Amino acid sequence: MSARLTAFDDLPDAIRKPGFERRGRGAGIVHLGVGAFHRAHQAVYTDDALARSGGDWMIIGVSLRSCDVAEALNPQAGLYTVLVRGGEKISARVVGSIAKVLAVPREPAAVLDALAAPSTRIVSLTVTEKGYGFDPATGALDRSRPDIAADLAEPDRPRSVVGHLVAAFAQRRARGAPGLTVLSCDNLPGNGELVRRLVLDFAREVDRDLACWIAETARFPSTMVDRITPATSDETLAEAERATGRVDMAAVETEAFSQWVIEDDFAAGRPDWEAGGALFVASVAPYEKMKLRMLNGAHSMIAYAGFLAGHEHVRDVMAHEAMRLLVERHLRDAARTLDPVKGIALPDYAARLMERFANPAIAHRTEQIAIDGTQKLPQRVFEPALAAFEAGWSLDSYAFATAMWIRFVLGRTEDGRAYTLHDPRAAALAAATDGHGDDAGALANAVFGLDGLMPARLAQARAFRDAVETRLARILKDGVAAAITREAMPCRV
Repeated sequence: MSARLTAFDDLPDAIRKPGFERRGRGAGIVHLGVGAFHRAHQAVYTDDALARSGGDWMIIGVSLRSCDVAEALNPQAGLYTVLVRGGEKISARVVGSIAKVLAVPREPAAVLDALAAPSTRIVSLTVTEKGYGFDPATGALDRSRPDIAADLAEPDRPRSVVGHLVAAFAQRRARGAPGLTVLSCDNLPGNGELVRRLVLDFAREVDRDLACWIAETARFPSTMVDRITPATSDETLAEAERATGRVDMAAVETEAFSQWVIEDDFAAGRPDWEAGGALFVASVAPYEKMKLRMLNGAHSMIAYAGFLAGHEHVRDVMAHEAMRLLVERHLRDAARTLDPVKGIALPDYAARLMERFANPAIAHRTEQIAIDGTQKLPQRVFEPALAAFEAGWSLDSYAFATAMWIRFVLGRTEDGRAYTLHDPRAAALAAATDGHGDDAGALANAVFGLDGLMPARLAQARAFRDAVETRLARILKDGVAAAITREAMPCRV
């Protein structure tokens, strides 16, 4: 059996290795949520930045709920392999920007100490949309969530993301630590402003002076991130071992494309992320909206329709001619709702997305993308649907995506197999749809009536509701495959 990946000097020449001295280099970043995406994205940009410009910008990773990532990375001194799959070609690089990983369940005090350390200048986050603890209906802190409620009661023993940030700010103020930048890298509109609002909401509850101090000293720039990164599989680990000759329990695989757009507003400096191709701008909003409505919106539609049609991976969905046509339609309709984006031709962006979705080397599971629909669909589907409704444009693509999601929410395949609905509002969805059987009208009414799910004007739009109900009825009566074929026909009656 191969030895564990613990060093990189003796790896094969074909493997790209960290281009900087790791020993003695300080950690200026603490990252919450050291999952596959972070290891394929921000940590890679930081590796490039350290290689070109140096600095004390190593990353201390934090795992909030599990010890698995710490147990994979720490025995490897933070080293891991990134496999880049493009067509039939696979390239590999070893990334060295992560110094170590702390796990909250095992070492909560050490996590707070790292967050509060004067040497920490950036706290970055990839905790998924549901990890922020906000109420989708209001965008404010959700005080009814058990972890938020517990943290408000005992702010010195945090469980939630926001609780950890506020506790860290309290310790930083007490230590006289310098300003801090909180950098959200999750798919949420205005993610920087959202995190700022949540942190200040929480801080006001526990210490109004602390809230004022945070508002004065901290920065919360928004970002847009993009790199398709499937969940690590046994095949990922096996491929990494074939490439490196070492056992790597933290390997990730990803596509060649990578994008990071960041508002240039930092409290205490930043790495030279431009070395990896990051773009610093005054406002991320146009790029963020483009990605959410085009890439993420199409991804969600692919996930629900594809999973229900029996396709395990996005690439399988894109091999289906009717689905390809529907993806092209969705991208075209979503692009129509956007203002111009500097430096990007939207038709070219759409064409590149079609290529990326169809990449045969990327095994991105539809079921993975389908989780947390109530957190994702508002910005991915419902916001552009409202824009299209108000402009008098076609609602077909958004209605189709919504109908497929409602069918997915029922939690059973067409042959009766049950699956778990992974969604923070799963209980509310189950209660709303229970007892309606295959009554498309009743199901649509129940889901449309969920508080805070859709913009009120869209939920009340008869044209949109009718379009969703018509498609849902067809899915329930004729089956998913027939509904997809019907939807893709150039002329529908």
